[in-house]
Amino acid sequence: MTYDLVLFGATSFVGQITARRLVERIGIDGDINWAIAGRNASKLHQVAEATGALVPELIVDAADETAVREMAESTKLVVSTVGPYAMYGSGVVAACAGSGTDYCDLTGEPHWMAAMISAHQETAKASGARIVHACGFDSIPSDLGVLFLQDLAHHQFGAPAQRVELIVKAMKGGASGGTIASLINIMEEMSEDPSLRKTLTNPYVLTPDGKGTGVRQPNPNGLRHHDEEDLWLAPFVMAGTNSKVVHRTHALLDHPWGDFVYTEEMATGSGPLGAAKAGAVTAGLGGFMGLVALGPTRRLMERFVLPSPGEGPSAQAQEEGFFGIVVRGTTADGDVARVSVTGDQDPGYGSTAKMLTEAALTLGATSRTSTPGGFWTPATAMGDDLIEALIDHAGLDFRALD
Repeated sequence: MTYDLVLFGATSFVGQITARRLVERIGIDGDINWAIAGRNASKLHQVAEATGALVPELIVDAADETAVREMAESTKLVVSTVGPYAMYGSGVVAACAGSGTDYCDLTGEPHWMAAMISAHQETAKASGARIVHACGFDSIPSDLGVLFLQDLAHHQFGAPAQRVELIVKAMKGGASGGTIASLINIMEEMSEDPSLRKTLTNPYVLTPDGKGTGVRQPNPNGLRHHDEEDLWLAPFVMAGTNSKVVHRTHALLDHPWGDFVYTEEMATGSGPLGAAKAGAVTAGLGGFMGLVALGPTRRLMERFVLPSPGEGPSAQAQEEGFFGIVVRGTTADGDVARVSVTGDQDPGYGSTAKMLTEAALTLGATSRTSTPGGFWTPATAMGDDLIEALIDHAGLDFRALD
């Protein structure tokens, strides 16, 4: 193999941030031999010069099966930022699974993850390829936050938390055109195939065959008051993806948390103002999803309102962004453990690029004895090693709360 790592999609918005982060983290002439890849040679070279990623440049179009296969065969690990993944990512996963190449990405598209697991799990197991989806804000804080909480609950109470509530208490950051494009693509696929709605609303859709059912899960879709935390809560837009990843982790660990119930919501404050904000967030999210669900309004919003692919928050906005999450777990006996997960940059881009970088480097350093071939989650593939890397290098903090 020529490379230890190839960043595929380096010309995308988050790909450029990730390229810059890799330069900062591992340099361009260190022990890790890496390359950047994309379909447009001119844009790829511009990214190399702008980010300092003066490493080999591979011209690879996601639609070119031969080029994708050659890329996968040339490296130990592919890091993909090419989305929407349902449109551009399937060939890369197939090539990595077939060639025994490790892979991680940033997808928040659960229907696509389910399709990739179904199509390539046995191939990846046979080849030794470790495939890890959702290595950004979707879904590392959720997946590793729950793992960290459960470790705390076992330490404090000798029992798992059977009910876990993730509450986003603070978040500042913008959306890129790539994220919007992924959402739009899901809506368009649903309009063509209404059966996808069942997939997208099934909390267990990512769990392995034979483990795809469990206790009935709540579906927070309105405002409510959390009496113990004294907070008003509204729906969290990423809950649908994150919860599926967390339930896959629970299944892959062989259900150590029992009759596990999991929710994610966004805090809007306390008192009457918090209630008003929760109502506004709930109504605004419902209105936005309703508009993008309809073809005519979706196309108008794409043309005049929503950012285009390649657009996103400025470098200053990324630096000024942050997120703060509380994960609250309650055992069967009613004991409560609480942890915080925080990030020091824009969650979707600045922090996400750092999370993806650490996931890639940690996966690359993880032995295939401890994590053999197959489709894993961040928590089951890398667990505490990734938590440590995120604390040491990515500006995240995992901390027990009183």
